[in-house]
Amino acid sequence: MNCIIVDDEYPSREELKYFINNFSNIKIMGEFDDSIIALEYIEANNPDVIFLDISMPKLDGIALGKIINNFPKQSRIIFITAHKKYAVDAFEIHACDYILKPYSEERIINTLKNIEKVPNIKNGNNKITLWKDNKMMVVNIIDISYCEARERETLIYINGVKYRVNCSLSEVYKKLPKEIFFRSHRSYIINCDKITEIIPWFNNTFMLKMLGEKEDIPVSRTNIIEFKKIMSI
Repeated sequence: MNCIIVDDEYPSREELKYFINNFSNIKIMGEFDDSIIALEYIEANNPDVIFLDISMPKLDGIALGKIINNFPKQSRIIFITAHKKYAVDAFEIHACDYILKPYSEERIINTLKNIEKVPNIKNGNNKITLWKDNKMMVVNIIDISYCEARERETLIYINGVKYRVNCSLSEVYKKLPKEIFFRSHRSYIINCDKITEIIPWFNNTFMLKMLGEKEDIPVSRTNIIEFKKIMSI
């Protein structure tokens, strides 16, 4: 797995490089203090991971992230910034993580471990075909927020839009990467990268708010221990 760092602050780049080199097996392919030059490199080389600052001259990180999202082969974006206020914008373009400066050693090491656990989906079978009305739609698996068992079909939710597939929830689960998706309840599968809020609920369970979705998703008592491990609770 390889990465690049896009940040106009030299001390910040050096600190991040220290963590990557000493606490992961990720190879740093390049570092950039100019977002335009970085964009040209990304388009030509398609790095696996991009550590991206938001406050950049010429082209800010959010704008750059939106452009990257339109590339045929998408890199994983991890925002590194001193500002909390852009978090919603960051996750709307499907950022993998949002790390605040100054860096917390524990936080950034956990992020590096999580990156290495997740397979590089862009190079594998990253598509799934779903029904929307009377049309078959091909979508990216990583865009799925959650799946719901409903009578004889399974509903798939992506950015507030409901799709369906004519197979059981268990059959859908077999097609999804387990490093990202979790069976939170007998009727639900969630994309852990889409969780925005974890709400304590009755009987020591949780309800989850998912990015771009209205419905809260339950975590059953039988799955609560595994969920806590995954989310480091």
